[in-house]
Amino acid sequence: MSPGLLSAADLHFGYAAGLPVLNGVSLRVGSGEVVALLGANGGGKSTLLKLLLGFLRPSRGEVCLDGRSLHGRPLREIARRVAYVPQSQGMPFPYRVYDLVALARIPFGGLFKRLRPRDREAVAAALDRLDIAPLANRIYTELSGGQRQLCRIACALAQEARTIVMDEPVSGLDYGNQWRLLALIRELAAEGRGIILSSHHPDHVLNAASRALLLHQGRIIADGAPESVVTPAHIRRLYDLEVDRHPLPDGLLTLVPRIAETELRHA
Repeated sequence: MSPGLLSAADLHFGYAAGLPVLNGVSLRVGSGEVVALLGANGGGKSTLLKLLLGFLRPSRGEVCLDGRSLHGRPLREIARRVAYVPQSQGMPFPYRVYDLVALARIPFGGLFKRLRPRDREAVAAALDRLDIAPLANRIYTELSGGQRQLCRIACALAQEARTIVMDEPVSGLDYGNQWRLLALIRELAAEGRGIILSSHHPDHVLNAASRALLLHQGRIIADGAPESVVTPAHIRRLYDLEVDRHPLPDGLLTLVPRIAETELRHA
């Protein structure tokens, strides 16, 4: 397998006293790829990401990182190779933004060790890349939701992992920052990282991902180039919504829902 590759084979998972959440899911994330998971709420996207990170253990199947099983590997070793951007992050202490991002360097040193020059360089570079260096001395818990999300992404960049797992990374961001983040994600992939993210935005998947995986009722129903699989028929199946697909300049695509006027009035 190629460097930085995250893969899963025949994953099955269900929570206690509940129906199965995932049934036979297989996928691969290679260096230089942006793989997007698209699906409705409750379809298993967040659960799949937690399995890929080793937070949950499948009832059947296997997750591999760099060609080796994730099971039984030290958390520090995994953290050096895989970074995670969650939807939200509880923060019981009023950390400064700089100190929060610096926590991402723990896998390379230790919890109580001083930051090395290389650690400080990584933190500064992450803050600069997301244009949040002016927030470095602000208290994380006093920031807006969108600013907090940018801080969480900065943590992933400071970790310098070859693979990044993002659970709805545009959550809380305004329209401009959503598209700026998607451009950054493409840049990170072009630098050789493998990225897998979940999304509720078909347009984002069409215009930012190199591959799309459509997850429906715990199964992947399509896996391929976004323009091939993010189709009106698949959107109807995922979301029970009729859409039309239209071309945009520069080869981009967009989906336009067919919402009748009466539906809009009563929504």
